[in-house]
Amino acid sequence: MAPETAPQRDRDPAAYADVDVEIRPATHDDYEAVAAFTEDTWSDRGGSDYIQSVYHDWIDKDDAATLLADAGDRVAGIAQIVALSGDEAWAQGMRVNPVDRGAGVSVAINTALFDWARERGATVARNMVFSWNVAGMGASYAAGFRPCTEFRWLHPDPDADAAGAAGHETVADPEIAWRDWADSDAREELRGLALDLGESWAMRELTPDLLAEAAAGADDADGTSVLAVRRDEGAVGCAFRTRTFEREGEDGATELHAEYGVGAWDDLDAARELLAAIARDAAAVGADRTRVLIPEDPRHVMEASHLRAEVGEEPDFVNAADLTGSYPDY
Repeated sequence: MAPETAPQRDRDPAAYADVDVEIRPATHDDYEAVAAFTEDTWSDRGGSDYIQSVYHDWIDKDDAATLLADAGDRVAGIAQIVALSGDEAWAQGMRVNPVDRGAGVSVAINTALFDWARERGATVARNMVFSWNVAGMGASYAAGFRPCTEFRWLHPDPDADAAGAAGHETVADPEIAWRDWADSDAREELRGLALDLGESWAMRELTPDLLAEAAAGADDADGTSVLAVRRDEGAVGCAFRTRTFEREGEDGATELHAEYGVGAWDDLDAARELLAAIARDAAAVGADRTRVLIPEDPRHVMEASHLRAEVGEEPDFVNAADLTGSYPDY
């Protein structure tokens, strides 16, 4: 149930658009119309949009709503929202037809997404925008999102024999991992967020229960895991594997990637041990590549670079919309 004190909308979300649209659930029959205006989304950056490849799975997803703006003779926009926890929702895949950009379509769709989330008890909705996507950042701001945090991907090479730091050990203990996270700079920088275990590219609050769930999946060869670094004075680093997935490499061959929901460490030696532990863990599941979410702050990026781990070229931004009030102020 939505909080009793949360004001309810007294207008159709479509009223926020300057074009005549109906905001409605997307259907499998809408695929061709959606594909027609999303296929070239990132063509100027040498990439293709993922919407077409996930569209039909999105429609059938539980605890989610995929909504579009129907302009009668065309689809003006589409986006999805997913319930991640009891009070957190994640918005993604916001796309607006080029002929309708600047007409308030993203505001209309996001308003409906927020309503869906509030009805299910969510108090916050978040999204992610690539740092180079200035149009996406502007649309997110217009829709009611505000800056939350930023992160960068780290890619240590899988290595079964990776050597860590003297005087440090890595254990598969979610309680030790939580103790490090609870007191870490990374938690502060990331506003307490890490990757979700179920929804790819989605971030939620990292909790002891989430770490315990990750640890419970360690018995599966391609499941999840928890890594906690400690030394004599206590916990000094943590990470957890969220999933493995396949992706085509630059040479066209299929590569197995191991993904880690966060990487946090207290100092350079702790980083050396944690990155070695991630390298060994990734090798144990047969991964060819890794990606580890780390805070976009000078210390983490510099220390990882010093240890010669591959660091992503650009950060990603995470934004949040507070759903507890009369949101948002357009």
